[in-house]
Amino acid sequence: MIKQNYSLIKINMKKSILLVIIVLTTMISYAQSDLEKDAAFDQNTSNVTYKIFPTKNMWNFIKLNTKTGQMWQVQFDVNGKDRFQTDLNILPLVIKEKQVDNRFTLYPTQNTWTFILLDQIDGNTWQVQWAIKSKDRMVIPIK
Repeated sequence: MIKQNYSLIKINMKKSILLVIIVLTTMISYAQSDLEKDAAFDQNTSNVTYKIFPTKNMWNFIKLNTKTGQMWQVQFDVNGKDRFQTDLNILPLVIKEKQVDNRFTLYPTQNTWTFILLDQIDGNTWQVQWAIKSKDRMVIPIK
């Protein structure tokens, strides 16, 4: 009888070990799949047309078209009455044939209201002024 119990225990242990191996293999394969998806997402986001850049004001961001250099000031708020998006510059800064993702990027300055826009291909720069009042918003070439 002890021998039969020992055999049953041995069979149950084999089943348990097999079950653990299957569960672990499944978990590892799903984890690997998630890592691959994350890596693919990171690669895709490095080559995007639009990016959002924070300002030192928690309510305002600058949205940049990285192909054209066009920019918009984006303001949000929790109540909804002061939400808006407005143009900083509506004209593309390069001709259509020279537009490529990630051509333009923004760099903050020590001034809360000022960024430097850089054309990463030809090195041109612009001073970007965002503001609450529309008359104070501007994009000026730096020569």
